[in-house]
Amino acid sequence: MRQNKMTRLYIKVVMMLVLFSVAGLALAHGERNQEPFLRMKTLHWYDIKWSIENDSTVQVNEEVTMSGKVHFFSRWPEQINMPDTVFLANATPGPVFVRVGTWLNDVPMIQSTGVEVGRVYDFKVVLKARIPGRHHVHPMFNVESAGGLVGPGIWMNIAGDANDFLYGVETRTGIVIEDLETYGVENVVKWHAFWAILAVLWLAWWVRRPLLINRFLWVKDNNWSALITRTDMMVGGILLVFIITVLIVANQITEKTYPRTVPLQGGKVEVQYVPNPEEGLVEVKNHTSEYYLPGRTITIDATITNNTGKVIQIGEFMSSNLRFVNKKLPIAMAGVDEGYPAELVPNKGLILSDDSPIQPGESRRLRMEATDVAWETERLSSLLNDPDSSYGALIFFFDEEGNRYTSEIYGQILPTFFDK
Repeated sequence: MRQNKMTRLYIKVVMMLVLFSVAGLALAHGERNQEPFLRMKTLHWYDIKWSIENDSTVQVNEEVTMSGKVHFFSRWPEQINMPDTVFLANATPGPVFVRVGTWLNDVPMIQSTGVEVGRVYDFKVVLKARIPGRHHVHPMFNVESAGGLVGPGIWMNIAGDANDFLYGVETRTGIVIEDLETYGVENVVKWHAFWAILAVLWLAWWVRRPLLINRFLWVKDNNWSALITRTDMMVGGILLVFIITVLIVANQITEKTYPRTVPLQGGKVEVQYVPNPEEGLVEVKNHTSEYYLPGRTITIDATITNNTGKVIQIGEFMSSNLRFVNKKLPIAMAGVDEGYPAELVPNKGLILSDDSPIQPGESRRLRMEATDVAWETERLSSLLNDPDSSYGALIFFFDEEGNRYTSEIYGQILPTFFDK
């Protein structure tokens, strides 16, 4: 009997340890809960730069910057609305940073905007450290009907005291506000207290008399004059006039104190995309795509047509923030910053059946292999269970002069249990 109890206790301890280990993984990477089609066929983030290194420390009130490019996939999923209304933001575990400013193609993103699929936009997000701790920080686009679509993130440590945080601004009229976080709070508290006291007095006026039994009997006897007396109506009328007077006077005081105000803007700002003269110079046609489950490998059979007029090579295959880099191509490896999140750059890289340069005007059929456990840990292999089992990705090509060309690739993907 004692042995059975010890066995059950041991099992409970093991299960708790497993739960804690899973919970530890959930401290970040909430984007893994999103469906694969949202992450593979919506936004592709690249050339991401952070003003600080991964897992480095900033002090409260210090600013950090995220910038880079985001590609809106042309094969936008039919399950969600087109990106006609999007808002550039950041993904953090709560308000640990204050968003100082955001820009899309150098246009301030104070409001929402609309974008065109198949286009590339430059973005920039400036944040100010607010609450100490270790936080995972991503750039993000909020897309109507799709929610937040996040880019690659890094760990940021905030040191210092949260009470030292200040967010000061200067208004368009030259008024300096030392801290927006506490600006006007005293006035808000006063008005809340005023209305709360008024509400309590009004309730007390009715509570002072019998509430239940006597009033029930008056209702039963249709004795309405006992329910609401002339004094009650007089007090109610006086209170109504008093409240309306307070609102009128308060509104006049507010207009005099703040003569120039700007209402919340409900429109959308227009952002023009910058034409890319190299767009479409490399054509990629998907023939077949398979996911080898035991080996966690995606294999793509595709034809590449080089219309650049220069010799090019495949440098990188990117999908859902995972970067499979051709390690045999130095210029492609040089594009991976040292502080870039290691979990998003698989060690094995991109394997090609033919790694030789593609000549101008040449069309070549080859196989690409992207192998890594990240397909499982990032929960991307579940796309095989979707009604639309298809993938989307970007392929980066480089010529001998270091110029980069970007092409989309898209196709249906089938599972396989046999290594070919």
